[in-house]
Amino acid sequence: MTLSKRDFLQVLSAASVAGMGLARYADADAATAEAGLYDLPPLGAGAGQVSFLHMTDCHAQLKPIHFREPSVNLGLGSMQGQLPHLVGQHLLKKAGVRPGTPLAAAYSYIDFERAARRYGRVGGFAHLATLVKRLKASRPGALLLDGGDTWQGSATALWTNGQDMVDACKALGVDVMTGHWEFTYGMERVKEIVDKDFKGRIDFIAQNIKTNDFGDPVFAPYVMREMNGVKVAIVGQAFPYTPIANPRYMVADWEFGIQDANMQKVVDEARGKGAQLVVVLSHNGMDVDLKMASRVRGVDAIFGGHTHDGVPVAVPVANAGGTTLVTNAGSNGKFLGVMDFELDLGSKSGKVKNWRYRLLPIFSNMLKADPEMDALITKVRAPFESKLAEKLAVTDGLLYRRGNFNGSWDQLLCDALIDVQGAQIAFSPGFRWGTSLLPGDAITRELMMDQVAVTYPYATLTDMSGEMIKTVLEDVADNLFNSDPYYQQGGDMVRVGGLQYTLAPAAKMGSRITEMRLGGQPIEAAKTYKVAGWAPVSEEAKNAGNKPVWEVIETWLKSQPGGRVTPRRINTPKLLGVQGNPGIA
Repeated sequence: MTLSKRDFLQVLSAASVAGMGLARYADADAATAEAGLYDLPPLGAGAGQVSFLHMTDCHAQLKPIHFREPSVNLGLGSMQGQLPHLVGQHLLKKAGVRPGTPLAAAYSYIDFERAARRYGRVGGFAHLATLVKRLKASRPGALLLDGGDTWQGSATALWTNGQDMVDACKALGVDVMTGHWEFTYGMERVKEIVDKDFKGRIDFIAQNIKTNDFGDPVFAPYVMREMNGVKVAIVGQAFPYTPIANPRYMVADWEFGIQDANMQKVVDEARGKGAQLVVVLSHNGMDVDLKMASRVRGVDAIFGGHTHDGVPVAVPVANAGGTTLVTNAGSNGKFLGVMDFELDLGSKSGKVKNWRYRLLPIFSNMLKADPEMDALITKVRAPFESKLAEKLAVTDGLLYRRGNFNGSWDQLLCDALIDVQGAQIAFSPGFRWGTSLLPGDAITRELMMDQVAVTYPYATLTDMSGEMIKTVLEDVADNLFNSDPYYQQGGDMVRVGGLQYTLAPAAKMGSRITEMRLGGQPIEAAKTYKVAGWAPVSEEAKNAGNKPVWEVIETWLKSQPGGRVTPRRINTPKLLGVQGNPGIA
């Protein structure tokens, strides 16, 4: 698909509203307009101009994809109505983007199916590489920062032990990286990549990972670079709750955590060594970054990830040392964040006198594929192409995963687990990664694996009391809706099949979940129910003879009448106390 001139002009109109300054292309032909969307001149020139390009949470998606943004991203208390907890029209209004435009299609879920068919797929490393090269050429010394969740999320990443993504990131020109799902390959594999593949090419940084025995840093806490006469420090902040959200045995010798005090120490050390600009490359999640920005002094910007929030504007946060800009650059290779700074080198500290932030969507139809990256992707995929392309079924409904509660892909997984394993109830993890399919699309093995490609994929069947079911739901709800972001430990609400319940997000711990029912009958606390699940974090599960979840899902897909998956009836909880909240459609 190639966009028409009319479509490009819509892009330009919306971009102008969003502050991209593209009005001069209004009368251009389509080819010129295509260049215009990504024609972002640097802020200032020469000494004192510093630029960062930021990608995060691509989840191993090397090829262009469809990806639906959430229609539910609830903010409670002081966060209600604040970024990143705005969806749909509320988000577009905050960003100054006109509805019905390609930018609106990129930033929101609104009319997703129609917009996806009109504007095509997003992301893809070959298209991203074209934009990265273009922006680096116009910004000498610019650094490409990778916020992590890069080596996991696809079949090829799983089957190559992350090597396909490691090679792609080196070819893309990533300069600095931190991590999260990377650690689910295990400590030895991560160190092997960092110490061998990345050596002299990519700096892997994390101030908040230390050894359990002596508290020694596992990775460099920060890296110093000189950019156009400016001394810059980039501090790493890996996902602080990795041993809780993912299997502990995979990082058994390492200690994680938020570690504000050590972050302040590292920032002060970098400033003491002459850093005129300090930024944090974070995988905290945006709410955690906003709180950290209010507590740690001396950070000019936080480039955040983990929560997959595609936030078109930088959020300024006041603290004792001044102001920190907090950003988050979405997921699945769909966006590239561009932050330009202009510093006054006449002052000793190199004071920031101007800045500009843009979140650029990667429309694969509007950026030509970089030939070198395209060739690399073809090469790494070649051994697996026939296996990836095998059609398992066709979907009659939209399949997506993203939002605080169930998506239709999650519902499919729950339905399959119940049917194949003979369960009454199914739990599926509140993962945010996973690509989207449009009605009529073939569900290939590759697209199925996009939802389940983890290194601890075991499908389980457990006898669970009604009391335990409530405890699980309460625990996950507190993890998601705790009023203190530092107690939000990753992921969205567990996806549920078979079970209906009521949820009051703003209630106290232990009081959020009520009215649990199965087939219309109340769940009994002392009664035992068969509960299916997958991706258990306990080490025992991998030795219990459980099948990988993709075998269960593939069996179910191939059993569907006529090879077609009917639209899923999405099972979401009844919500209390969220009326009028701009974080829910």
